Amino acid sequence: MSLDDIAAKIRQRVADSDFDKSVKFDLGGDGVIVIDGSEVTTEDRGADCTITLSKDDFESLVAGELDPTAAFMQGKLKVDGDMSVAMQLSQVL
Repeated sequence: MSLDDIAAKIRQRVADSDFDKSVKFDLGGDGVIVIDGSEVTTEDRGADCTITLSKDDFESLVAGELDPTAAFMQGKLKVDGDMSVAMQLSQVL
């Protein structure tokens, strides 16, 4: 799945939510996905919180196959910045 496909899927989920923060998913060499309120882009920019993980793990997270808390505990994802923003986002994804 391309980053644009993943971004489109996330865009549908955040469109009707009241999420009003910004989160950057840093997928290393595969690129970034930034959620800023209801806007979702693959353009790299600053964010309240940066979550670093592999593209495969990110796809599993978006598909609901990977629990964000378990992934964090297993070291599959790292959170830099405001942890509460990441927690709010988990309710949207």
